[in-house]
Amino acid sequence: MLYGTGAFLFFWREIMSFSITLPDGSKKDFDENLSIADLAHKIATSLGKAAVAGKVNGQIEPLDYELDSDAEVAIITDKDKEGLDVLRATAAFLFEAVAKAKYPKLHLGEHVTDEGGFYVDTDKDDQIKIGELPELEKAMEKAIKNGEKIEHVRVSKSDLEDEYKDDPYKSALLAKIDDDVVDAYKLGDFVDFGFDALLPNTGKIKHFKLLSVAGAYWGGKSSNPMLQRIFGTAFFKEADLKADLKRRQEIKERDHRTIGRDLDLFFVDPKVGAGLPYWMPKGATIRRVVERYIIDREVADGYQHVYTPVLMNLDAYKTSGHWAHYRDDMFPPMDMGDGEMLELRPMNCPSHIQIFKHHIRSYRDLPLRVAELGMMHRYEKSGALSGLQRVREMTLNDGHTFVALDQVQDEFAKILKLIMDVYKDFDITDYYFRLSYRDPKNTQKYFANDEMWERSQKMLKGAMDDLGLDYVEAEGEAAFYGPKLDIQTKTALGNDETMSTIQLDFMLPDRFGLTYVGKDGEEHRPVMIHRGIVGTMERFIAYLTEIYKGAFPTWLAPIQAEIIPVNNDAHGEYAEKVRQELAKRGFRAEVDNRNEKLGYKIRESQTQKVPYTLVLGDEEMKSNSVNVRRYGTDEEISKSLDDFINEIDADVKSYSRKN
Repeated sequence: MLYGTGAFLFFWREIMSFSITLPDGSKKDFDENLSIADLAHKIATSLGKAAVAGKVNGQIEPLDYELDSDAEVAIITDKDKEGLDVLRATAAFLFEAVAKAKYPKLHLGEHVTDEGGFYVDTDKDDQIKIGELPELEKAMEKAIKNGEKIEHVRVSKSDLEDEYKDDPYKSALLAKIDDDVVDAYKLGDFVDFGFDALLPNTGKIKHFKLLSVAGAYWGGKSSNPMLQRIFGTAFFKEADLKADLKRRQEIKERDHRTIGRDLDLFFVDPKVGAGLPYWMPKGATIRRVVERYIIDREVADGYQHVYTPVLMNLDAYKTSGHWAHYRDDMFPPMDMGDGEMLELRPMNCPSHIQIFKHHIRSYRDLPLRVAELGMMHRYEKSGALSGLQRVREMTLNDGHTFVALDQVQDEFAKILKLIMDVYKDFDITDYYFRLSYRDPKNTQKYFANDEMWERSQKMLKGAMDDLGLDYVEAEGEAAFYGPKLDIQTKTALGNDETMSTIQLDFMLPDRFGLTYVGKDGEEHRPVMIHRGIVGTMERFIAYLTEIYKGAFPTWLAPIQAEIIPVNNDAHGEYAEKVRQELAKRGFRAEVDNRNEKLGYKIRESQTQKVPYTLVLGDEEMKSNSVNVRRYGTDEEISKSLDDFINEIDADVKSYSRKN
């Protein structure tokens, strides 16, 4: 029996006087041991009531932890982040207990708390389904209402091994523990370990919610069994829980994977290729508009657009250093049978270097700006793949400028202006600048040339200072070949993400022997500037989908106008005439001539988030007009076809900006 004689171990020794140092530097002396809870009450009654755990010499401990020697102690309350972690860990523990009671053969894996809440990995023959969560919630609520005691116990490892002998995951976690005695927590007959601190009873779990279920490989390895991960969250205040659930609903509504499915933009089918998205006609239209826009902007800015192969000799990546640094993220080389090894390219830099090398270059050619929507392939583990954001095949809005040393800062400013202009057109406003340097304590990760790093980092910082722009500095975020300016955006889901980057590179021109003939007739080494304006098409369109919540501005919308005849027989011909007039002027319009009720077709147009819905009946046909409803409104306005064409034309040309 796990809880028989000898299961709980107690140690007695003479207690000497000791001092507790509090966060404000004050000290309290004691000549007998006391718990963290006792200490909190001695400091202040209100603190004792609010206490949920303590931090002893930097380690989180439960309220019943006994202090018997000199220590630095901080009381953790429900106002502290660590306090929220304790609450969520307790909710996770309670979930385990009620789930194990409901499903006795349930196996338990890892339990984790984080800023989003908590999760527990589970496994059984018939995995827990999302529809079962409400019943588990009710069992948790009953235990909370009863205020059941949660005991902090010290249990021999051998007894725990016996308790979990039929659970392969708990047994594996126990095997990682070296101590013979393990800190654990007990609720009724249920016991588990691996928690820093839990609340002393279930009644202190205030407000919680079981959120979702998802698959998760044991240990994060795709070769291991797939477990069922149950997500939940908990808060001390009901208002905080409600706000969090509202935020999660907003995230759910903005998830590009959900919107992509509902609007039929793209799909990914693991059976034919995990991480390889298929672009449906609507999604392909959005992508095509973005690509044409980017190419036109870059060509107008002096870039020469090229196409280069998606395959390259492996030796090029060995020369560049990418093979040495990123081989784990690259697909295996293809042996062509004659000694040639070809690699699916993971980046475009060596390809654009070949463009530069193809001709003898003069100082008059510089800056030489080369750009491409270049397809790349990178190996991502299946567990990391996610919609369009994490894929194995991607098309990068890539560009490289080859400049003389004295052109670096001017070119840097020119690139940054282009990025800002693009952001304005896409209405991207939530971003900040990050100067990314190498980590001076981890130089093995980077190209070994201290002089180059000092010079390039100083040059990049000087360029930002000259432009008068605010920025943060981050060590360890540089590329292996040079420092960079990253432009960090906040996604609609609240994640911090690199949207654009400008990187200085003295290394690759040296490794590939790039030269240009200067005014003095001598050969000189150019500096290479890598830059991406909007990153990959996949991630950028995922970002736009979530920012716009699927309601793309008119200039990007796959269907800009949905034309609905009141009666197909009576008004179908006029509807087709209107479509052709719009199409001649370059607008994307469709006629909905399905045999459905008018109200249904109007609602469907709104559901598909089409910017303009045009309803055509007798009056419109007689007066060569259209009845217009903008997306998101119930207002219908009748206007001439010419006036509508002028309206949609102005909408598109202004990039759908309101001012």
